Amino acid sequence: MANLKHGIAVAGDHVADAPSNSWVYRLLPRGVWPYAQLARWDRPIGWQLLLWPCWWSAALAPQMLPPSAIHTGLPSLAHLILFLIGAIAMRGAGCTYNDLVDERIDARVARTRSRPLPSGRVTRRQAKLFLIVQALVGLLVLIQFNLFAIILGVASLAVVAIYPFLKRVTDWPQLGLGFAFSWGALMGWACYWGSLAPAALLLYVGAILWTIGYDTIYAHQDKEDDVLVGVRSTARLFGTRTKSALAILYGGALVFFALAFATTADAPGGGPFWPAYAGLGLGAAQMLWQIRTLDIDDPDQCLMLFKSNSLFGWTIFFGLIFSALWALSFPLQG
Repeated sequence: MANLKHGIAVAGDHVADAPSNSWVYRLLPRGVWPYAQLARWDRPIGWQLLLWPCWWSAALAPQMLPPSAIHTGLPSLAHLILFLIGAIAMRGAGCTYNDLVDERIDARVARTRSRPLPSGRVTRRQAKLFLIVQALVGLLVLIQFNLFAIILGVASLAVVAIYPFLKRVTDWPQLGLGFAFSWGALMGWACYWGSLAPAALLLYVGAILWTIGYDTIYAHQDKEDDVLVGVRSTARLFGTRTKSALAILYGGALVFFALAFATTADAPGGGPFWPAYAGLGLGAAQMLWQIRTLDIDDPDQCLMLFKSNSLFGWTIFFGLIFSALWALSFPLQG
């Protein structure tokens, strides 16, 4: 077989819509490659986008309380690590499940027909067993939390199960992805408090709008194939109005994030302070750059802009972290 670039993967083992120079091909045995591709380990942006609402919520929840000898206002490091492991495991499980459901569609789309299932490098039975293993890892993470969070986490599976079928029946499958990928905005809060509050719900709605926006950009890569195979999406729905739609979606996300922060202002801790809102401002600039730069007919650029949303995630997260540090350093001025 002909070598791919960098000599890392060979043509029959490569996936067309994934990088050929991933650590997967450098460090893992070749027999593991198809499973790594099923779980998208070679494409970390997916679990990063799943992780951000978890970390935002985990960082916001402690700021309801004032700093003290036993409370810093900073998120629990253990929770952040557990969310990281859980995001990688459950994103992989979700992708494996999605590939099982979409095997026939993927076989008809140029970008996806080389994936492990449609290409025959993994059987459906093997994929199902791998799905179970990943789900068990997610379960092990989940049971480290309180009972309310465990029940809430299990409830998310209903949304995850429905999502792959939405593209067949509605122009809004990205909304379903938003419900699933934003669930962490509820989980971070629930894991800290053992309950939910308006701030968590507002953060969840904002994350949903953000998800619809970035996944619309992503979906523009496939819109021509989607027409041929009958797959529906907000990319096809919005078409040439995508920039206007993104302005509404991203703008709405920022409003709901700001409301989530403001809702905690009357709490004993005073809620997040100016660094959190500064982070929102920087995030708004990043979103505006996405909208202004977007060319919906350039698949490579769409992928680049989609991936840039991890930078937005970092911006919001560090805004909340610096807010907690500000409250620690200047408790009276906060």
